[in-house]
Amino acid sequence: MPRFFGGSRGSVEKEPDQFEILDQDTNVSDINLAERYARDTQSDERSKPRHRNVHSYYQNWIDSFKRAEPVGERRRRRAQQDISTTNINNMNKGDESDFYMGNGGEPSTNIDTAYDMNSNEVDPNNKKNENIYALNDDLEDGTTSIAASEDMPKKGGMKARHVIMMTLATGIGTGLLVANAKSLHFSGPAGLVVGYFMVSFVTYFVVQAAGEMAIAYPTLPGGFNTYQSLFISKPFGFATVWIFALNWLTILPLELITSSITVKYWTTSINPDIFVLIFYLFLLFVHFIGLRLYAEAEFFFNSCKILMITGFIIFSIVVNCGGAGHDGYIGGKYWHDPGPFASDNGAARFKEVCYVLINAYFSYGGTELYVLSVNEQENPRKAVPVAAKTSVYRVAIIYLLTMILIGFNVPYNSPDLMGNANSKDASPYVLAAQIHGVKIVPHFINAVILLSVISVANSALFAGPRLLATLAEQGFAPKFLTYVDRAGRPLLALCVCSLFGVIAFAATSKKEDEVFTWLAAIAGLSELFAWSGILLSHIRFRWAMKYHGKSMDEVGYKAITGIWGSYYGLFFNLLVLIAQFWVALSAPGSGGQVTAISFFESYLAFVIWVFFYLCYMIYNKDWTILIPLKDIDVDYQRRIYDADFLRQEKEESYEKYKQSNIGKKIYAWLWTL
Repeated sequence: MPRFFGGSRGSVEKEPDQFEILDQDTNVSDINLAERYARDTQSDERSKPRHRNVHSYYQNWIDSFKRAEPVGERRRRRAQQDISTTNINNMNKGDESDFYMGNGGEPSTNIDTAYDMNSNEVDPNNKKNENIYALNDDLEDGTTSIAASEDMPKKGGMKARHVIMMTLATGIGTGLLVANAKSLHFSGPAGLVVGYFMVSFVTYFVVQAAGEMAIAYPTLPGGFNTYQSLFISKPFGFATVWIFALNWLTILPLELITSSITVKYWTTSINPDIFVLIFYLFLLFVHFIGLRLYAEAEFFFNSCKILMITGFIIFSIVVNCGGAGHDGYIGGKYWHDPGPFASDNGAARFKEVCYVLINAYFSYGGTELYVLSVNEQENPRKAVPVAAKTSVYRVAIIYLLTMILIGFNVPYNSPDLMGNANSKDASPYVLAAQIHGVKIVPHFINAVILLSVISVANSALFAGPRLLATLAEQGFAPKFLTYVDRAGRPLLALCVCSLFGVIAFAATSKKEDEVFTWLAAIAGLSELFAWSGILLSHIRFRWAMKYHGKSMDEVGYKAITGIWGSYYGLFFNLLVLIAQFWVALSAPGSGGQVTAISFFESYLAFVIWVFFYLCYMIYNKDWTILIPLKDIDVDYQRRIYDADFLRQEKEESYEKYKQSNIGKKIYAWLWTL
């Protein structure tokens, strides 16, 4: 369906070398003249040479750093340029089913499947609004919308395959592949699996809740990072988004340090800072080129992770059954000797599971990033539900299954696991092959682990700048960070985030272990606060919709777990926060001794969050704990979907599913149903 524009009184100002938008009184000869003009213009465009020289590409790249034109201005400028031949043919036929450009100059009321509600710029009920109405590019999925006022341009640089792979493998790095060595050592294989299994439920609830709100508010600046300020309170939003931003700012140097540690598996004679510099410059190159290169790089990295995990699962089964290595059949040997838990009494075992929980949150971190990229997607309403379903496979296969296999193939009392997550042999994935005498496989696994930690650093440079830009848009950070260039990059925020990578050059310092520990201390609990913010925002969103009499049928995607999943996830997060305080006072392996350093290593993020929360309250004299439901504007930037259209689309999809062959049915069941 073509795109149309109309002014407030049915006219658009003429510009040189362009024709007027035609009204109902235009005669056929004028229409033919306009049609001929459009056809000639298209012919001229096709006749232009398509090749570009190096200078042209370089100049375009330089120009991409200029400030982006606001969406509203761009649409006004293009209003008179987007009249296609198809539009004119429709006018010839008198077809008003697609549009109406009468004297009122307003879109036809026949097109009302969805609207973006923005109280500051466009009000679909206000007939005197002077803004140009525009039909969005989402028409292929049955939605239309009134133009939103967001200034950050939607680049559409991510396709569905990027989003699926992002949901499946983004975030798989230090937490899962390296730091689990300490979790396995202190908790045993049973404690490791139980801890990850408990957090996996929360992960799924978060993905569902975030997906529902992302589809309801696809153009909301900042995505899920704005939900807290919109549905909970400004102090809560300020503290939560800042702690989440610090999380991704510290993950960049953390992963770069981990990459230098990973390289030590092959050599210790080369200065680690050389590898940090190489990886650091590579990441800067990827992100300063543009979003498309980031998406393709992340797709490549994530594909390597998935292939490695798949190969590791097969390899682990073969080793356990005696098909490789020198130990013969292993089976459940390590679950008996040394045993399933690292301790004998119940209280100690419970503490060990609690110790695993925070590392599990750290490992699962990044699952929510697909929501942060909703404005970069070509078709969010179809990509987000598929990504939400993909998270199930991520949890079940990549995390839980590999944790079980590691427990079967690596004893928790292995000397290489003795609480030293920074040793060159610390990754339990590498140890699963190495301790059984397999020679070549550990090198392949370590190489993919290296790619994985670089991938997470890559994600940090994607998420961090956007989080800082979100903070600036909400008035929580300096205004200059809102600068967005023509390529859709939050350019100045990207520069600030890049500076944090310099911390990674501590890799040659004798304090490397301490730097690693403190960076990880911020990252662990930060994810818990971010997820709690999403879950509480979802609960408040549902409450506000009900209070204002809005139907959930207007929402393009409803969380499968409903509001009760968010209740459970939020309650569990609160219990974990309390349990982590207990662990911080007396961590496993500490011998019962408590020091200020050991406490803050485990609970630092909570202290920072409380500091941000109180500072905002005191400085702004804003004592709001929860925004009253009557004051929540649920229609701000919300896209309202037509329930009949969604129902019809679902029925058509089901009919198509029933008529498809068995292969397509399996594919649909796995990914789209």
